[in-house]
Amino acid sequence: QVQFVESGGGLVQPVGSLRLSCVASGRVFRIWDVNWYRQAPGKQRGLVASITNSGSTTYAASVKGRITISRDNAKNTVYLQMASLKPEDTATYYCNAKAASAFGQASRDYWGQGTQVTVSS
Repeated sequence: QVQFVESGGGLVQPVGSLRLSCVASGRVFRIWDVNWYRQAPGKQRGLVASITNSGSTTYAASVKGRITISRDNAKNTVYLQMASLKPEDTATYYCNAKAASAFGQASRDYWGQGTQVTVSS
């Protein structure tokens, strides 16, 4: 089995920066696309950014230019570098990925437990 754990959240002032990490552990054979989602209280979970296995990226319009997704395949880690943070970025951020734990196994959809980001003065 593969587990994904997010970290790096916290309280930050407006226009500040944070870097979130999503680390895969356990029996990791291969990780395909990885996504960061976020969910604010009372709102639906929404896609923030995605990165393919080859490094192609896409972003939600609301974060484009302020957030960068990247991955280190050797470390089974995906990062979300966030800058110029706004109060409306306050949410729980979740890592989501398709991964397989062994050769020949079908990929599965995994979610982390989330990390809280609060942007407030």
